[in-house]
Amino acid sequence: MNLTIGLVLLLPVAGIALYLLTARRYQSADSVANSYDEWTEDGILEFYWGEHIHLGHYGLPPRRKDFLTAKSDFVHEMVRWGGLDQLPAGQTLLDVGCGIGGSSRILAQDYGFAVTGITISPQQVKRATELTPPGLTAEFLVDDAMALSFPDASFDVVWSIEAGPHMPDKAIFAKELLRVLKPGGLLVVADWNQRDDRRKPLNVWEKPVMQQLLDQWSHPAFSSIEGFSELLEATGLVAGKVTTADWTEPTLPSWLDSIWQGLVRPAGLVKFGLSGFVKSLREVPTLLLMRLAFGTGLCRFGMFRARRAAER
Repeated sequence: MNLTIGLVLLLPVAGIALYLLTARRYQSADSVANSYDEWTEDGILEFYWGEHIHLGHYGLPPRRKDFLTAKSDFVHEMVRWGGLDQLPAGQTLLDVGCGIGGSSRILAQDYGFAVTGITISPQQVKRATELTPPGLTAEFLVDDAMALSFPDASFDVVWSIEAGPHMPDKAIFAKELLRVLKPGGLLVVADWNQRDDRRKPLNVWEKPVMQQLLDQWSHPAFSSIEGFSELLEATGLVAGKVTTADWTEPTLPSWLDSIWQGLVRPAGLVKFGLSGFVKSLREVPTLLLMRLAFGTGLCRFGMFRARRAAER
């Protein structure tokens, strides 16, 4: 009994120690690429999070839902919110920060987009290509969202989910997203955001929490919903105003659900062994801090929709 209690107490201590000693602090674009290469190569993230390396949508009010189903539902909800389901088939779409292509495949298969997915991780491009069946209009390339290799006005739609926190200069990111969009084209972005600290500064406990969220997953900074919408409008490329929404509530269950996957899917322990268990354990404190941050209003899940202005 004492041994069991000791092991139970040891696990969170070990997780916190791993968490603090193996931080993936942002250093450059290479540190982001290396982090995603590592997550993709070992296969653990794909096993537990599926093909969609983003949060799920659990409805309003949130209801119990299968974790992987919630993730694909998020894509469909974002399509409808962005008005992309009203577009004709064959439109070109750039998926910025495509991961291993889960969203790109839905956009191509279910909505008829000709999708180009880009990520800074070569391993993600390799895996996305492997998962994409022949004949599907989705291709994947290594590219940097801070300096996209495409000419101006290349795409009918630009789409991005949870890529913004990795961008060191949000103004450049905003301009690049709109630069490659055709006049009259649609931009739809979903992102993790910090509360606007210009209106309510971070307090004594929020500052270290936010710093850990930055340090653990290669994030240089989070923008606020208000701040990023201002940066999009400041490019001079937006027709009218940027439309925003806060999807914190329908996505909030994702954080604890992601931890729960490790408990209800013990096959992962068999598949990945002790090293996989250790790698998974070190992510738990970050997931708990994310739940704390989004649950208390320190962070918010922002949605952004804009149309590129017509050429003068």
